[in-house]
Amino acid sequence: LVLLVPALLFVYFASLVPAVSQRITVSGYIPWIPSLDIGFNLYLDGLSLLLTLLITGVGTLVVLYSIYYMDTKEALNRFYLYLLMFMGAMLGVVLSDNMIVLYGFWELTSITSFLLIAFHYKRKASTSGAQKSFLITVFGGFAMLAGFMLMYLMTGTFSIRATITEWGQIQDSALFLPALVLILIGAFTKSAQFPFHIWLPDAMEAPTPVSAYLHSATMVKAGLYVVARFTPIFGGQGLWFWLVTGVGLLTLCYGSFLAVKKTDLKAILAYSTISQLGLIMSLLGVGSAAIYFGYGESSAMYTVAITAALLHLFNHATFKAALFMVVGIVDHETGTRDIRKLGGLASFMPVTFTVALVGALAMAGIPPFNGFLSKELFFQAMVEVTHLRIFGLGSWSVLLPVFAWLASVFTLIYALIIVFKTFLGRTRSEIPAEKLHEAPIGMLIPPVILGILVIIFGLFPNLLAGSLIEPAMAAVLPSLLNGNEHFDVHFSLWHGITPELIMTLGVIALGITLYKLLPRWRTIYEHYPQGLTINNMYHVVLDNLQHYARKWTEAYMNGSVRNYLVYIFSFTVALLVYAFFRSGENITWNFKGNAPFSFYEAVLLVALIAAAVSIPFAKNRLSAVIMTGAVGYLVTLLFVLFRAPDLALTQMIVETVSVALFLLCFYHLPELQRGKSSRRYLSVNMIVAIAVGVVMTFVALAASGTASLESISDFFIQESYNLAGGKNVVNVLLVDFRGFDTLLEIMVLGVASLSIYSMINLNLEARDLGARLKFRKKEQTEETDADTDDNADNTKKYGNRERSSSTWDTVPLQSNDVLLQTTTKVVVFIILTFALHLFFAGHHNPGGGFIGGLVTAAGLVLIALAFSTDTVRKALPIDFRTLTAIGLGIALLTGAGSFLFGVPFLSQTFGYFDLPILGETELATAMLFDLGVYLAVLGVTMNIILQIGEDR
Repeated sequence: LVLLVPALLFVYFASLVPAVSQRITVSGYIPWIPSLDIGFNLYLDGLSLLLTLLITGVGTLVVLYSIYYMDTKEALNRFYLYLLMFMGAMLGVVLSDNMIVLYGFWELTSITSFLLIAFHYKRKASTSGAQKSFLITVFGGFAMLAGFMLMYLMTGTFSIRATITEWGQIQDSALFLPALVLILIGAFTKSAQFPFHIWLPDAMEAPTPVSAYLHSATMVKAGLYVVARFTPIFGGQGLWFWLVTGVGLLTLCYGSFLAVKKTDLKAILAYSTISQLGLIMSLLGVGSAAIYFGYGESSAMYTVAITAALLHLFNHATFKAALFMVVGIVDHETGTRDIRKLGGLASFMPVTFTVALVGALAMAGIPPFNGFLSKELFFQAMVEVTHLRIFGLGSWSVLLPVFAWLASVFTLIYALIIVFKTFLGRTRSEIPAEKLHEAPIGMLIPPVILGILVIIFGLFPNLLAGSLIEPAMAAVLPSLLNGNEHFDVHFSLWHGITPELIMTLGVIALGITLYKLLPRWRTIYEHYPQGLTINNMYHVVLDNLQHYARKWTEAYMNGSVRNYLVYIFSFTVALLVYAFFRSGENITWNFKGNAPFSFYEAVLLVALIAAAVSIPFAKNRLSAVIMTGAVGYLVTLLFVLFRAPDLALTQMIVETVSVALFLLCFYHLPELQRGKSSRRYLSVNMIVAIAVGVVMTFVALAASGTASLESISDFFIQESYNLAGGKNVVNVLLVDFRGFDTLLEIMVLGVASLSIYSMINLNLEARDLGARLKFRKKEQTEETDADTDDNADNTKKYGNRERSSSTWDTVPLQSNDVLLQTTTKVVVFIILTFALHLFFAGHHNPGGGFIGGLVTAAGLVLIALAFSTDTVRKALPIDFRTLTAIGLGIALLTGAGSFLFGVPFLSQTFGYFDLPILGETELATAMLFDLGVYLAVLGVTMNIILQIGEDR
C-alpha cells in the first residue's frame, strides 16, 4: 500500500508532461492568510515538473527497494511515515509559489530528514549525524527566511512569479544584495556546498534506502532548485555569478579529491554526491550570465550551462540512486562496506556488478551512458566561459575549465575504485564463498530499472530534450524567450572533434594512470592536519558552545524556584520600565470616564488583598493552597460583578481544578519547613514583589488611558452574529475570529501535558518520599520495603500488574469518606449534564468547548478524589493522551476543511436547517472546532490529574 502513494503521484505528474511542455499553466490556489499574502499557491512549470518526477519516480523505486532491504523487525510503520512525510515536504518545496509556504515545507524536509537519518536512534553515530544535518540545514533555512522577508519588503509580495516580473525594479534596492546572499546561504546548506558540506557524509548513517532517496533525487536537490528558481531574479548580478560558480567549483574539486581518500563505499558516494552537486551548482552560476545579456544571440552561448545543469540534475538522480542501492546490496549480503574487506564479488553478484559498472561509468562521464552527455556539456560551458568579459572575470576565466577538468579526473578515479575494489580482484570478504550470493529479486529490480534508464537516456537523450529539459530551461530563463518561443535543445553522443571531447579523453588517460599509481600517491592525504578540517572545527565550536552554555546555566540554575522567579520578574520589570521611558509622550494617563467603585467591589478588593497577603505567612501548604484558591474565587466574583459570565465560569473551574492539582502535588511533598531567612533574602523578595506590583499597576493604567488605535470590540459585538452566527461574543472570538489563537493554545496545552506525562514516567530510582511517610504505620512502611525488593511477591497488593524496570507501580489514591462518595454519585451527573449544556449552548449563551471540557474534567476529578483514579479509568477506559490527539485532530481538520471550499484556513460558516423534533436549528461549523477544543482540554486536564494522582 505504501508503494501506491509515490507510484500514483508519479503517474499523475507524468500525465502532465504534454501540458507543461506546451506552456499550459497547471496551478492551484488555497487561501491561508490572505491579509499577509500567504496562501498555498501551487504552480507546476518545467522546473517543478522535472523535480516532481524525480521525487516521485525515484521515491517509488526506493520504497520498493526498502520493502526487501529493511528488516521486518524494525519499526517499519515509523520508517514509512517519515519517508512519505519527507516526500510530501519535497513536493511542497518544488510546487510552492509562495515563499513563506516554500520555507515551511523547506524546514519540514529538515525535520523529516532528521528523523530518517536518526532512524536507528540507539546508535550514537546516527543521532550525531542527524543533529549535524539538522543544525546546519535549519540555520540555512533561517537565513533563507530572512532573505524572503527582505524580498517582501522590496516587492510587497511573497509570490515568486510576481517577484520575477518586478526584478527590474528592485535591483537598485539596498536590500537586494543582502537578500541574494541570505537566500544563497539557505541553498548552499541544503545542497551540501562548501563549507556546509560536512553534514552529508555523517548523514550516511541513515538506512541505505534513505541515503539513496535523500542524496540522489530529493533533499540535496532542494538547494539547487532554489538557485534555479531564483536565477531569473538574481541571475544578472556579478555577486550571484561569482558566489554560485565559485562555491560550486570549489565544492566540486573538494568533494572529488576527498572521495578518493575514503574506504567506506557509502562515504565515497557521499563525497561523490558533494562533488556532483558542486558541478551542477557551478553550471547554474555560469548559466546565469545569459540573463546579463538578455534577449538575443549574445546570451545563447551561455544557455548551454543551464541545459547541462538541468540534464545532469536528472542524470545524477538515476546513476547515483542506482549506486546507493548497489552499496546497500553489498552491505546487505556481505555485512561490510569497507573496500579493504571486499573484492571479487562480480562472480557472485553479476547483476549487481553490472549495475555498479553502468552507474560508475555514467558518473565518470564515459560514453555511451547519460552522464557522458551532461559531462560534455559541462566542459563546453566551462570552455565558453573563457570568452566571458563581464563581472571582472578577465584572464581568471581560464581557471574555470582547468578546475573542472581536474575534478573530473578524480571523479573517474573514485568511480574506478568503487567498481574494481568491490567487484574485481581477489575475494577479501570474511564470508565464505559458498555463502555469497546475489541479492533477492525485489532488491535488484529498482537498481536494474535505474541502470536501464542510464543506458536508454545515454543512447536516446532527445527523449528528455523537448519533454523535460526545454520546459525547465524556459522556467529558469524566461526573460530569454519572447512570446511562444522555445529553446532549441538537442543532444547527441557524437558531434565531432571538439575541445570538450579532447578534455574527456585526457580525463580518461590521466584518471586511469593515477588509479594505477594510487598506492604511490595516496599518502598525500595523511599530511593534511586533521585539526584544520571543517568537520573538526564544527565539533570544536559545538563542544565549546555546550561547555560554556552548561557552565553559564549551572551558574544561575541552582535548583531554587525562588531564584528563578526573581530572575524572571526582575527582567520583566526592567523591560517594562525601559519601555515606559522609551515611549515617553506616547503614553497618556487618562482617568476620565472610569466607572466609580461600588461597595461590593471595594469589599471584594479588600478581601482579595488580604487573601493574597496572607499566603506568604501560611504555616503549612494546605493553608497556602486554600488562600490561593480564595484569591482565584474572589477574582471570579469580580468577574460576576463586571457581568462577564464566561470569564467567571472559566475562572471558577480553572481555580477548582488548580486547587485539586495543587493538593495532589503537595500530597507527594514533605511538610513545609520554615527556617529563619536572612534579612537580605527577605529584602530582595520584598523589593521584587513591590516592583512587580507597581509596574503592573502602571501598565494597566497606561493601557486603559492610552488609545492609539480605535477599539475593535465594537466590531466584534456588532458582527459576531452576522458573520459567525453566534450571540456569545466571547465564544465567537475563541472559535471563529481568533480561532487560530485557540488552535495554537490547545496545541501548547497538549505538548505540556505530554511533557508532564513523560517526566512523571521517567524511570527514576527515587521512591515516593512525600509527607505521607510521616503518617504511615509501621506495617505500611514494612510493606513499602517489601515493594522495593525485586524478589518480593506483590501480587496481593497490585493484583496481576507486573513490575518492570521501565515503569513504576501505581497505587491509586482512594478516599474513605462515605459522605463524599455518596454525594459524588449524585453531584457528578449534575456536573456532567451542566458541562454538556455549556458545550452546546456556548455559541449563544455563556459556555463553549473550553469551559465545557474543564467542567467535565472537574466532574471526573471529583470521582477520582471520592473513589479512586482506577474508578475513573474503569468508567472511561480510554487513553486521555489519545483523546487529546483526537481533539487536536478534529480542530485541525475543521480548519483544513475550509480549503475544500476555497476559503482561508479556519474559516467558519453557519446555516439554519429544519430538523426532526428540534425544528429550525442553527448549525455552525464552529461547533466541530469547539468539539476539538472540548476533547483536547478534557484530555489534557485528565492526563495531568491522573498521572499526578497516583503513587509510584
